[in-house]
Amino acid sequence: MKDLSFDFQTLRSAYLSGETTPSQLIQEILNRIESGDSKIWICVDTKERLLAQAAELEKQDIESLPLYGIPFAVKDNIDVAELPTTAACPDYRYFADKDATVVAKLRAAGAIPIGKTNLDQFATGLVGVRSPYGFPGNAFDPDYIPGGSSSGSAVSVALGQVSFSLGTDTAGSGRVPACFNNLVGLKPSRGLLSNTGVVPACKSLDCVSIFALNASDAQAALRSASGFDATDPFSRPQPVQLDTTKKCFREGMTFGVPSPEQLEFFENQDYLDLYLKSVDRLESIGFKKQIVDFAPFLAAARLLYEGPWVAERYWAIQDLIKSAPESLHPVTRAIIEKGIEGTAVDAFDASYKLQAFRQETESVWEEIDFILSPTAGTHYTIAEVEANPIQLNSNLGYYTNFMNLLDLSSMAVPTGFTPKGMPFGVTVIAPAFHDEKLLVVADQLQKASELPLGASQHRVNSELLPTCYDSIPIAVCGAHMSGLPLNGQLTELGATFCQKASTNDSYRLFALAGTTPAKPGMIRDETNGGKIELEIWDLPKTQWAEFIAQIPSPLGIGNIELIDGQYVKGFLCESWATAGAKELTALGSWRVYLQSER
Repeated sequence: MKDLSFDFQTLRSAYLSGETTPSQLIQEILNRIESGDSKIWICVDTKERLLAQAAELEKQDIESLPLYGIPFAVKDNIDVAELPTTAACPDYRYFADKDATVVAKLRAAGAIPIGKTNLDQFATGLVGVRSPYGFPGNAFDPDYIPGGSSSGSAVSVALGQVSFSLGTDTAGSGRVPACFNNLVGLKPSRGLLSNTGVVPACKSLDCVSIFALNASDAQAALRSASGFDATDPFSRPQPVQLDTTKKCFREGMTFGVPSPEQLEFFENQDYLDLYLKSVDRLESIGFKKQIVDFAPFLAAARLLYEGPWVAERYWAIQDLIKSAPESLHPVTRAIIEKGIEGTAVDAFDASYKLQAFRQETESVWEEIDFILSPTAGTHYTIAEVEANPIQLNSNLGYYTNFMNLLDLSSMAVPTGFTPKGMPFGVTVIAPAFHDEKLLVVADQLQKASELPLGASQHRVNSELLPTCYDSIPIAVCGAHMSGLPLNGQLTELGATFCQKASTNDSYRLFALAGTTPAKPGMIRDETNGGKIELEIWDLPKTQWAEFIAQIPSPLGIGNIELIDGQYVKGFLCESWATAGAKELTALGSWRVYLQSER
């Protein structure tokens, strides 16, 4: 088990096969933590309590829990019942009497919280080196910063101590550490994940974020953790009226890139080269590039620390900073104390400027589906940051600080390594509640980049990622394929093409007699079958009843096994209808048959 990857698919397969159990996994996790960097964690739950959780899971059906036995870390500004919350400030420490809403949701889905991870104190910083508990080394080179503020959350996943982790992201803390440790970092739309039980940084802007090894895992965690929470005044439900064609993935989408003069890499040529390669890679897999004006995004970013939002950070810890200011890390204190200097006039002035920037950026989204930016312009060593802590931290926010101010969703994606072996990544950006679209884009880009998972040698799996949360994949093998007579029945209901695929070698294909337009019938036959060409389309859940009502006998919808072992809903045929029908199995494709008949 020492070499077992902790990605969700691998762990689930290991549980189903009996290779391991949640209890055995807990012991392996504790071994990995004990032999690793002690500064990653502020508090690890006791072995007895963790094993008790695992034992309870083992009494349940694995199929009933989407995150069965999946271990995760929690940034130590998010409550876990019976564990201390410190926000990396010993004098702030308290014991939580219940889980934060997001932790409770994940636990209910079968996931196991292992403990609390280190961070930049009070989530103030993008560097990961502002903690009185010390700070974890970067997963690839301990001389480099791990990124912050969610430093321990990122490093624990990169080093394979947990499967995923929770961070927070107000200014980039869920994306910069992901970039520096070769992970995906999902900053959801504000309010999609509840902040109840989270120590606030900027209460009106805070987001709980997710670090994972791949986009599929981030998606699974997001779906289990999200949902409206009436106890959080900033919680927002997923809007149902959003245009499906805008919020969901589709082929040939257009992505924006900042104009060359608006890019900033702080003299890091390696990062510039890797960004340009990432742009080229995205184009090579079918996306279309367009230059956009990044100026209003950058102007909004400057408001976060130069404007009155620092006052929110002061508000969050005002009692402590008044009574015991020496409790704070010197850099953290220097930043937050400035929050008391602004006036109400300053606050209104900044809010008017921000509203103007929001309006100015609205037109950008009419022309493109998402933006591709670097996640960070460079990567500093610990020594460099300690010599100039505030300015270099500010540099790291160049591409991140505007995100929550402008109410955007975003996701960091690893795409390469520098010649020194240090990770690089990009961020995909879209308006709020387009998270699922970004997950699919990130999934395709990560797979095309062919990188290892975190700091391991394991590789990303080939699991299909649905193109929209509100859709279900459907496999078609005949007249509903693109360009064929019945494809309109799918597209008129809002279905979008996902990808080409193939069954495993257990299916037979026949040309059904007397059908107009001509249709095939596919049946499962493990003895005489072969591989059959498919297309996967994503059909909105709300349209399934109308689509199925159009399906004539002897066709129906069943479960089809793909060549990689996954199952997807798709067209199957009643076996009686194939008696005397022309068999096409050897051709392996309805399209090939149609061409042969011309």
